[in-house]
Amino acid sequence: MLSFDDIEFYLRVFKELSYSDILELSQLSESRLLKAGEVYIAEGSSTHKLAYIKKGVIRSYFLKENGDEVTFMIRWENQFIASIDNIIHQKASRFTYQALEDTTLLEVDYKKAQLVVDDNPRLSNLRSTLLLHMLSQAMDRLEAFVILSPEERYIKLVQEKPDIVNRVADKYLATLLGITPVSLSRIRKRIAIAR
Repeated sequence: MLSFDDIEFYLRVFKELSYSDILELSQLSESRLLKAGEVYIAEGSSTHKLAYIKKGVIRSYFLKENGDEVTFMIRWENQFIASIDNIIHQKASRFTYQALEDTTLLEVDYKKAQLVVDDNPRLSNLRSTLLLHMLSQAMDRLEAFVILSPEERYIKLVQEKPDIVNRVADKYLATLLGITPVSLSRIRKRIAIAR
């Protein structure tokens, strides 16, 4: 049986669902706690995890041949995280997904959920909306690299999530922005002087 807090959470996150939809969805999902530094999805794994981040931060990164880590994506509260390689392309993950701080997730096995979702038009619509939202976020990131300067990308990130600079190490933020930590430091100094 769902608690009042659970029901309230599902209604807040999935506004378009009915109570019976929420019951169905809750039976597919489970809470998961990750400790800071814990790997959620390992490079090379074939899992079908899809999770909503209730609390915490997860980064996705890959290792270059020289051993350098490049942060590909950072997700935080009220965002979804999944290996697109696993879910969409049906192949092993090229990236590692790691909690940067203690993180609470609401997780579903996408493959198992599909059987239920396909039989429920509202859940099917929710899946489509979720996947389109994830595609939109990816396109926004790609467009930012084409249109914006590194400084503009940094400002945009801080506007989206002001506390991110206190929660994520500079080396991860720098590679996320496509710059070096030294360049990130220079950008911050220029912004501070301009204020």
